[in-house]
Amino acid sequence: MELATQTLTDKPRDAYYWRLFATAASFTLFGLGGLCLRLLVFPLLSCLPGDAQQHQRRARLTIGRLFWFFINMMQRAGILTYSVEGAEKLGRPGQMIIANHPSLIDVVVLIGLVRQANCVVKQSLWQNPFTRGPVSDAGYISNDGSIDMLDAAAGALRGGQTLIIFPEGTRTVPGAAPAFHRGAAAIALRGATIITPVVLKVSPTTLTKAEPWYRIPHRRFHFSLQVGADIDPQVFASQGPAPQASRKLNDYLHHYFIKELAEDEQSQQP
Repeated sequence: MELATQTLTDKPRDAYYWRLFATAASFTLFGLGGLCLRLLVFPLLSCLPGDAQQHQRRARLTIGRLFWFFINMMQRAGILTYSVEGAEKLGRPGQMIIANHPSLIDVVVLIGLVRQANCVVKQSLWQNPFTRGPVSDAGYISNDGSIDMLDAAAGALRGGQTLIIFPEGTRTVPGAAPAFHRGAAAIALRGATIITPVVLKVSPTTLTKAEPWYRIPHRRFHFSLQVGADIDPQVFASQGPAPQASRKLNDYLHHYFIKELAEDEQSQQP
């Protein structure tokens, strides 16, 4: 997989109307692609020989390849540039990948890079006709906040899967610090072999919780992904009962991301 770092050279409001059209076309294609996967591609894949696990692996590989194609299509259309640092450390058995959530395409980038990963995704995707088929066939886990969700996520890790999770549960509000829910830390303590933080940054901000897709920035945005150092969950598991250990791990992760994001903001100031 080629992970070339793209160079940002846009002028203010460079090709604004083209980027607006290309953004609309990209998300239309994304929705139609999800429907095509549900109605055509996955039914054909299900006809291939193999057990349920092999079918699930094919579904995840298909989604991952299409997601990475989608990101590169957006890059070639002039909507975005991207940089990836440390992707070779992702995708290990029992690894929980914890990421902040600044934009709508965060999960697309991560699944595009880690194609056999499981992922905790928002529950509404199971009600969306464009995404219900892909998330179901890939065996992704619904973030419904239930005990069953925690059990399924921890079980996936104990079974040797890589798990992607966004502890915020939803996209970060622009200008606000990320707020982590403790569920991710509880899952990590129950099942993860290793925790790997991934810091995602989008500049200028776009596709955030507070912005509709058509409110594009004055120039194409840059998406950066930086993989941090591994964290051993057992260091926190030994610090007391499960609720206390979970709180300490969650606080550690929360402060880690706040620090990393604050350093980035300071480096951009004149």
